Amino acid sequence: MSGEDQSLMDRVEMPNIPKDAQKKISHLQEEFIRAEVEQPPPAEIDEFILPTDAAVLGAALKNMTVERFEVDAQGNGEPRSLRFIFDFQTGEENPFFENSQLVKEFYWRKQIIRTSKGKRRTWEGLVSDPVRINWKKDMDLTKGLLDATCNLFDAEKKKGGDRKKLPEFEALVKKIAEVEAEEDDEEMEEDDEDEDPESPAGTSFFAFFGYRGRDVSADVSKMANKEDDERYAKILKGEDVEGDDDSDDEDDEEEMDELADDLEDAEIFPSGEELAISLAEDLWTDAMKYYVASFDLADELDMSDIDMEELDAMDEEEDSGEGESRPSKKARN
Repeated sequence: MSGEDQSLMDRVEMPNIPKDAQKKISHLQEEFIRAEVEQPPPAEIDEFILPTDAAVLGAALKNMTVERFEVDAQGNGEPRSLRFIFDFQTGEENPFFENSQLVKEFYWRKQIIRTSKGKRRTWEGLVSDPVRINWKKDMDLTKGLLDATCNLFDAEKKKGGDRKKLPEFEALVKKIAEVEAEEDDEEMEEDDEDEDPESPAGTSFFAFFGYRGRDVSADVSKMANKEDDERYAKILKGEDVEGDDDSDDEDDEEEMDELADDLEDAEIFPSGEELAISLAEDLWTDAMKYYVASFDLADELDMSDIDMEELDAMDEEEDSGEGESRPSKKARN
């Protein structure tokens, strides 16, 4: 690509960051995150944040990063898997919980299911392990749901077997029912003119750390991907293959309900996948990189050597060109 075809940011040579400046980056990150928290978040995210959640995030959140952690340096791997790293204040600066960092990982998994009639169904989506938050006294915004979810997860790893037979499963389902009933009562007491503070997930944003999704292991997903690869290879050869059945046959729908993952009964944040994708695609951008770089750029460059009118003209050229060449954003299904 020629220099004329490059964007202004690509044409500006960024200076190396001095060691003294590197030490200040953590402070710049905190300042940036605080500035972002104070701004209204995208609607896809804002609807999941209660006023109490906003108070915690505004006071205690220092930094948030998103990683496509299953993609290696060569670009190989699953780009839809996500890792969220939240850094928080500690001690008296965080009166809500003890954790200085919360890391929530989402794995993109695939599952192929066959009904008793032999019809093939494919499921794909994000699954995750719950992350415990060490709440300070009387500060649990999830009303015990997150602790109950983590207790069940720990019991499954320790005891194994049918999770529905575990006392922790029964305790979690009971807790979900209690919280839902409590929220219904609170909603009934509100005036019709009042804004409904309930999120689509029905609980605090921090219940997001308890999202699990379907119980699809890495091995099950690997087998499903292998089966699909073999299926597509046959298609390329012109061979007949079994297709996914998308009919709405009532009997099949009832059978699929029976095949549904039992974790659905114990899910405290049903919209976890939706929120994870929104956080990664609608909130997380390269703004942090340019924000940090801008401080050092101003310190390192001799602004007297730069023709600002020329830069403005190049910016106007670039903006006019983008209007014609920039593709429309692809809608997410």
